[in-house]
Amino acid sequence: MQAARLLIVGPQGSGKGTQGARIGDLLGVPAISTGDVFRAAIKDGSELGAKVQSVIDAGDLVSDDLTFEVVRDRLQQPDAAGGFLLDGFPRNLVQVGLLDRYLAERDEPLTAVIELGVARAVSIARIAERAREQGRTDDTEDAIAKRLSIYERETAPILDVYRERGLVDTIDGVGSLETVTARILGALAARGIARPAAA
Repeated sequence: MQAARLLIVGPQGSGKGTQGARIGDLLGVPAISTGDVFRAAIKDGSELGAKVQSVIDAGDLVSDDLTFEVVRDRLQQPDAAGGFLLDGFPRNLVQVGLLDRYLAERDEPLTAVIELGVARAVSIARIAERAREQGRTDDTEDAIAKRLSIYERETAPILDVYRERGLVDTIDGVGSLETVTARILGALAARGIARPAAA
């Protein structure tokens, strides 16, 4: 059995947040979303949280180093000792290097990278639908397309790095929630990463 030290990667609208939480839950490891970690750090009122807050207040993107600092802090908590699922980190090649160094120091390499594959048109349709349901006006087609372009330019290249290491399982992200979850669990099981036996 391999430890579940996982990344889930996919464009916005691929369902990675939902699937990440489900897979983490089923494997008994924390699903660590960068956005959630930022919000938790701010809420805790920690020094790290104050740094993040000041960057966000200024309307800037949180730097790679600060993002890594917050993620590293989360990975060092006891519930992540047996494994983790990262969602939203690393989001570019610089962050891949930061995570590599951290995991190498601990001799805890990643065991799989789940790529949720959906066509661009599907991502746009899903995000637009969600925006309508939630009454969000910032999710215009232009804004969505811009975010997807950033993903394609900055985040998609990290998959090439992990593909060279033989870590990437590309999962068809179209289908019911249960179907996609089953595809992911099947791919992980083939790598010897499975749900813990019920106590």
